[in-house]
Amino acid sequence: MATDTGPEAARRTPLYDLHVARGGRMVDFAGYALPVQYGGIIAEHEQTRDRASLFDVSHMGQARIVGARAAEALESLVPGDIAGLGAGRMRYTQLTGDEGGIRDDLMVTRLAGNALAIVVNAARKDDDFAYLGAALADRGCALEIEEDKALLAFQGPKAASVLETEIPGTDGLAFLQGDLFHWRGTPLWISRSGYTGEDGFEISVPAGHATALAETLLADDGVALAGLGARDSLRLEAGLCLYGHDIDLTTTPVEAGLTWSIGKRRRAEGGFVGADTILDHLRNGTRRRRIGLRLKDRTPAREGAEICDAAGAPVGRVTSGGFGPTVGAPVAMGYVAIGHAAPGTPLTLTVRGRALPARAACLPFIAPGYRR
Repeated sequence: MATDTGPEAARRTPLYDLHVARGGRMVDFAGYALPVQYGGIIAEHEQTRDRASLFDVSHMGQARIVGARAAEALESLVPGDIAGLGAGRMRYTQLTGDEGGIRDDLMVTRLAGNALAIVVNAARKDDDFAYLGAALADRGCALEIEEDKALLAFQGPKAASVLETEIPGTDGLAFLQGDLFHWRGTPLWISRSGYTGEDGFEISVPAGHATALAETLLADDGVALAGLGARDSLRLEAGLCLYGHDIDLTTTPVEAGLTWSIGKRRRAEGGFVGADTILDHLRNGTRRRRIGLRLKDRTPAREGAEICDAAGAPVGRVTSGGFGPTVGAPVAMGYVAIGHAAPGTPLTLTVRGRALPARAACLPFIAPGYRR
């Protein structure tokens, strides 16, 4: 995840000074100086599950796609059903490569008219925006990068009531729905979404107003700041992929267990980059699959740990792993040969030369708290 490699040389988000003033331990993550934690990862994880936490995700890439056929243009590059989105509705999908691998995963929102809003991963956004800019121009559309926006993730069961008090109407949003709101005269795009497994919101705010909004939300006793460490443990328990770890150009959406994100119409029609491979995987299956892993030992298994069958033969590798504070035990995700993917299958994970007993498990590890 994050490594402490000199945040003083990294780019700063609009909330940088707030992080430092509140005691954030800053690290370089995807070229940005971001807090890995404030007082402790487990405490911030539990704060999010029980109350509400505010995360700075301004390093993510925000952009708009404009043009008369924006949805159709983007559909040629992703397997998700974008044309079927109603105004204000969101969808998770992937930018796919020629061989069906995943260039990046992203959220897409249908705005009023024909425009789309997208959010992509920080580590991929320069490549994504260059690729999309050229591909969309060939399809008669344009990519407008929003460099002047911050992005806040407000997550947890108390987030809705706190936000509704400050910005009336936000609690009326359904899961994966967004709309334009105003706060003290400032326009905000707020969606009911997030990457923690909890109910919550993502708030796109003009950079110059981000700190004031964050401080207003933090004034509530039930809200606290949280960093990258808790964000990682939360998404792991929720069974959510991290690009560059659980998914990349060597994994297809089907292998990654993301088949649910490929719409019925797209499966029938194809017509997107990498469709031949992905549709073949849908029809005929895959040789490997991303699974959850539950360990019997208290020792966590980290990325790269070898996964073996009960006889000790290698069958895969861990892609994400750590201690799950809500689960109360180590959990992991990884890819295994398809014959070992069924929940309950006995496996072993090699950690520091030890073979730790484990079993294949269903994802997610915790029941989602999304507002349905």
